[in-house]
Amino acid sequence: MLDVTVIEDAEAAAVSLDPIRARLLAELAAGPASAAMLAGKVGLPRQKVNYHLKALERHGLVELAGERRKGNVTERLMRATAASYVISPLALAAVQPDPDRFRDQLSARWLLAVGARLVRDVGALITGAAKARKRLATYALDGEVTFASAADRAAFIEELTQGVGALIRKYHDGNAEGGRDHRIVVAVHPTLKPEAIAKPEVTAKPEVIAKSEATVTPEVTVEAGAASTPEAALGVDSTPPGQD
Repeated sequence: MLDVTVIEDAEAAAVSLDPIRARLLAELAAGPASAAMLAGKVGLPRQKVNYHLKALERHGLVELAGERRKGNVTERLMRATAASYVISPLALAAVQPDPDRFRDQLSARWLLAVGARLVRDVGALITGAAKARKRLATYALDGEVTFASAADRAAFIEELTQGVGALIRKYHDGNAEGGRDHRIVVAVHPTLKPEAIAKPEVTAKPEVIAKSEATVTPEVTVEAGAASTPEAALGVDSTPPGQD
């Protein structure tokens, strides 16, 4: 079972969002079970559970883990294909966010669009790497920092921009024969307090929520169509950090 997988198909996304099917996914993430075993847990007849399991299996969200005889019946034991799922913007391809539509480093909505692109691209890269039976070269750094003041935060962002920009200029070689473009994403945002997070009734996997004033998450992901210049890759401009 994978720790997390990305749902790219719109129909699969719709199937996973159904409350009953989401509950079944959560149960099957904990371990293999038959329709009869699940029926008692979710309070539905076995036939109804079978109907929902077939829909989940058709879209690759659950898979056969084995079979066993129970009296005159052969039970199919199903399991979730992942412990948790992320829905890619590709599932809403016509209205997916486009960070290139506008660029505003101080906009939370632009940060959201960049994050959505990250999910879309890494999900597609994982799918391609799996088909090619190759490993995917990625890197992520997740850190926490508490700023004493908005001025300290602005100074931090300015130094971060200069430091990462210098690294990009140092190692970027647009003329490298056989070189591979990489996209760099650096984000700074306040940490959401645990009590502010709406807890879903059913989750396939509990998520860990960091407790700090801000989170800095530089992430490097392989992308064939990355920006062609160091400045464009980082999204650096001359606008001073905001005090919002």
